[in-house]
Parts: sequence; C-alpha cells; structure tokens
Amino acid sequence: MQDDLFGDGAAPAPVPPSARPSKKSAGVQAVAATAPLLALAQDLPHTLRMGVSTWSYPGWDGLVWDGVYDASTLSRKGLTALSQHPLMRTVCVDRSFWRPLSTEQYAQMAAQVPEDFRFVVKCPNVITDALVRSEEGQGQQRNSAFLNPSLAIEQFVVPALAGLGNKLGVLVYQLSPLPWELLRRPDHLWQPLNALLATTRAALGAAPNVIVAVEVRDPLLLQEAFIQVLQSNAATMCLGLHGKMPPIEQQLPLLRKLWPTPLVCRWNLNTTFGPFGYTAAQEKHQPFSEIRSPDRHTRNVLARTIHGITCAGQPAFVTISNDAEGCAPLSIQLLAAQLQSLANPSSN
Repeated sequence: MQDDLFGDGAAPAPVPPSARPSKKSAGVQAVAATAPLLALAQDLPHTLRMGVSTWSYPGWDGLVWDGVYDASTLSRKGLTALSQHPLMRTVCVDRSFWRPLSTEQYAQMAAQVPEDFRFVVKCPNVITDALVRSEEGQGQQRNSAFLNPSLAIEQFVVPALAGLGNKLGVLVYQLSPLPWELLRRPDHLWQPLNALLATTRAALGAAPNVIVAVEVRDPLLLQEAFIQVLQSNAATMCLGLHGKMPPIEQQLPLLRKLWPTPLVCRWNLNTTFGPFGYTAAQEKHQPFSEIRSPDRHTRNVLARTIHGITCAGQPAFVTISNDAEGCAPLSIQLLAAQLQSLANPSSN
C-alpha cells in the first residue's frame, strides 16, 4: 500500500520560519494550494472532514500560511487561511475546554470560514471534570458542577449552536481522568451522564445533524454500560488516541457495538510519550513544521476505519494535534494519501 504522498514515508519540510521574514499584515494569507494537494482532496470522501486542533502555530509557514506570523495574530486571524487548505474542512476548538466561550466568540469564528466548514467544539472542563484542580492540574476537591445538564446547556450547547449555527458539527464531552472512588464504582457515573446527554439532545432539537460525542481518558470506562448510555441518547464514542488510552485497535470493538454511527476521532498524543507526555512531545516537535514521531501503525488503522465508515455513508470527523506526529497538517496529508490508496488500490 502506498504509505504517503512522497514515496519514502517522510513529508518534505517547509522553509524554516527563522529563514523567512516575519509578516506584519492586517490579515493572514493562505499558502497557495499545489496541484497534487488539490487532486488528493478531490479523491477524499465528501462525508469526511479532517482538521487540526487549534491553529496558532507559526511553524506552519509554507504548509498553511504564506509566511511567518506570530501566534497571537494566527489565533485571532488565521482561521480563514486555515479553512482554505484543501484537506481541512473542520477544526477542533480546544480553548472552549478551558473556559466557556460566548455566542459572540463563536459567531466571530463562524464568520471566518466558508459555508461548508464545520466545527468540533469541546465542553468546558468545569462540567466535564469531576475534580476542581489547582493550576498545576492536581485535584483538590470534588466538583459540584460535574455533568450538570443545566450548566452544560447554558455555557456550552446554547452559545455554540447560536454562534456557529449550521457550521456546528460536533459537540464533544471530554471527561477528564476520574478519581478512584468514581472509577471503582462507574455505575455512579452512568446516570448523570445519561441525563446530560438526554438534555443535550433535547436542546439540539432544531439541529438534529449535530453529532454528540463522549471522549474518556480512563480505559476502565470502555465497557458495555458506556455504550448503552450512548445508544440511548443518539450519541457516539469519540476515539481518543492518547497515551492514557488503549491503542485504536483496542477501542474499535466498542465503536462497532454502536454501529451504525458517525466517526469522531481526536488524535491527540503519540503513545510513545506515555500518558503524561505532552511536555516532552512539545519539546521534541517544536516548531511543529515536520514529522518527527511518525506513527504509521495508528495512521494505517485510522485510514482503514475512516474508509469503512465513510463507504457505508456515515460522516467522519477526524482532528489531529501536532503532538500526534510532530506536524498536524502533514499528518493529515499522509492520512489522506493512505485513504487515496484504499479508494484506488489498482493505482498502487
């Protein structure tokens, strides 16, 4: 099987940002799409949307941006340029996890992208973390707002839906690692999660195409009861590809139990860095301009999963972090090339 666009498993590195002058323009300009990239995009299934997690990386100069811009400028003004990339039809809004965003903030993002673009939005962790944590991330006490349906509707569902409108694609409830007293009695989790999802689905009555997904960071929660809660509320499991979770092939059996279901996948962290490896991954991968930790196995299994689900007519949302392989835009290109190979096996 053709493994990538470039024949040897490695994508070409762009010109280093340090070698190019910084741009001081009113807006961020997209790099011109190449003919091979446009052709690759044409071969992808229309029901597939791939994208990145956040977009404020100067190292994507030559891959997404047409020059060097500072992170602040990219965060505020880079979304339009990002959405012009032929392979990117979605993006994950990570910052909503750290604090609730307003309707106006969501509307500003929606105004920067074309009509066919869709957003994956994470629920604020004040609702999805069972603990109140210190600035260092240490759990201090139980969170009384954990899985609170009313708060979720007020601070998450309503603002996202009102601000993004028909550009809202997926609402993700990412449950932070649970304390042991909840993990050893997960039956205490399913009832409030069921209530949260039922309330969410009711609030989306006028937007039935919005996908609701739950991502967990505790392997012990990958059990039949979890699947039953999701099925009861027309929700799906988000494949969380992360050092805290089993590899993708061990998560797929639960996803199959939900079939037919959309695919929501967030490839967050290369498992070689372990469950607490974000800092090490960031240090190795900066400035995020090339593949430095290739994970061909995950890419291969993910490509086959996307191919099977989209061929059955189901939508697929796949967002990738720089910490997956070192450079999210290049990971997306490599994944797209493998999907092209699966769709056209005779050309390999």
